[in-house]
Amino acid sequence: MRNEGMTQMTEESLAPGPERPWDIDANDETLPVLQGLQAQYGDVVRVRTVTRPSDSLVLFGPDELRWVLLTNRQNYKKGVGLERVKMLLGNGLIVSDGDFWARQRRMMQPAFHSRVIKQFGGLIERHNLALLDRWAERAADGQPINLTRDTSELSLNIVLQALFSVDLDKLTNEVGEHPFTMIARDSQRDLRFAQQFRALTKLVRQMIEDRRREQRVEMDFLSMLMEARDKDTGEAMPERALIDEIMSLIVAGHETTASTLNWTWYRLSQHADVEARLHAAVDAAPAAPVPYAEQVLHETLRLYPPVWLFSRRSLGDDKLGGYHVPAGTDLFISPWLLHRDTRFWSDPEAYQPERFAPEIEATRPKFCFIPFSAGARHCIGEGFAMIEMNQHLYLAARRFRLKYLGPVPPPAEFQINLRTREDLSMQVVAR
Repeated sequence: MRNEGMTQMTEESLAPGPERPWDIDANDETLPVLQGLQAQYGDVVRVRTVTRPSDSLVLFGPDELRWVLLTNRQNYKKGVGLERVKMLLGNGLIVSDGDFWARQRRMMQPAFHSRVIKQFGGLIERHNLALLDRWAERAADGQPINLTRDTSELSLNIVLQALFSVDLDKLTNEVGEHPFTMIARDSQRDLRFAQQFRALTKLVRQMIEDRRREQRVEMDFLSMLMEARDKDTGEAMPERALIDEIMSLIVAGHETTASTLNWTWYRLSQHADVEARLHAAVDAAPAAPVPYAEQVLHETLRLYPPVWLFSRRSLGDDKLGGYHVPAGTDLFISPWLLHRDTRFWSDPEAYQPERFAPEIEATRPKFCFIPFSAGARHCIGEGFAMIEMNQHLYLAARRFRLKYLGPVPPPAEFQINLRTREDLSMQVVAR
């Protein structure tokens, strides 16, 4: 009788949801399904699964997200959908869990302190100026640019230079073009790409061995991670873990920035008022970062969060929104939907950077804007990405306007990352 009573209580306290089963995944078919669930069932929705061992939950409200990502984070680990990512990146911060993740995060965190990030300002500026010189040539001869390719190559070159500094220059001089270029040029994240990308670990391993043999320390992330020590044991990062973290930083540091700048320039081309205010702000600023440019970037990240859907898995039983959460439940969170919730964002489809003015931002719950996730597992590279993108807008918007030449709106691709389905073509106009 006791077991029957407990079963009945649990069944009664399960979250509402549809009868039709569905395996939630990061793909184009999932988004409209999630939109319908939120409208019909509220902030906590149970979805029966087809192939997975237990039901899933979809969370739509900031209170539930705060509980899972921060307050009771010890009860949740990374969820489903990371198999392909792990095949690509190994066991880096993006996919690792538990004590291993905590140890790696502690060792890496000092390298991403704001004081350290500022030291990369010079290389960020150099790469941007080189790109803008090419844009000036295109403006002069009236030829359009492939914005998607340009922002991809820019962000890749910046993150590689920040990681490897002189070793990247040496590699480029030896072969004429560094082998990492394929990351920006090949947009397919399939098995073939994963195999080619993992083959690049041999180059990273060789750089590590050379530096150790030469007892050489550079001002870059590779040296900082090689020199990092566990505060409890004094041990360095194991070589396999070091390489996995480097490979993770290459992909995460490149794709998030490239996609955000791609969407930002598109939105600026469609909103003359925002573009004019950005021009006034950068013209008046002596240097980056520019506060209004940050608001522009945040508004882009609100509408186009690079990771539009992610998951967690409960380790033990819990309760969310008054509903029972059994151990082993996969919980799905969609920043794309959260960032369009009319409870927190008026006219949510409008592009209004002023939403992120400090006095307005302070009126919203913190967990209703999570483009870099939130809590202990928020993106370690957020600070670097924001500085990099702000400096790009500061340098570029002082010299140019970009006119979009494609269909409005450009089709979006909802896969592991949210990006434009096709490359964006832009006409460069000198100011």
